[in-house]
Amino acid sequence: MKKGDIILCSAICVFSALLALLFLTFKNNGKTLIVKVDNKPLYEYSLGTDREIELEHNTAVIKDGEVYMLEADCKNQICVRTGKISKRGECIVCLPNRVILEIK
Repeated sequence: MKKGDIILCSAICVFSALLALLFLTFKNNGKTLIVKVDNKPLYEYSLGTDREIELEHNTAVIKDGEVYMLEADCKNQICVRTGKISKRGECIVCLPNRVILEIK
């Protein structure tokens, strides 16, 4: 590699890191949780009110402006292990039970 190639690669890396940092910094917190079952929106909840949401096969929790899946009766438990979400566009998906929790 030549000196110009190293400078170009370094500049691209720095630009990419700054762009990622800006994206993460300015990503807005959501205000609403949309609960979908079979890809149909069934419920809409404010993230400002703490509550536990009982669904047929899943239990979701809204607490302190964040959402997480407390329990599910599916085998793999990926939705439970996803953790908390709070940013607009983030989702928790339980494929076996066809449940989607989406932040708007």
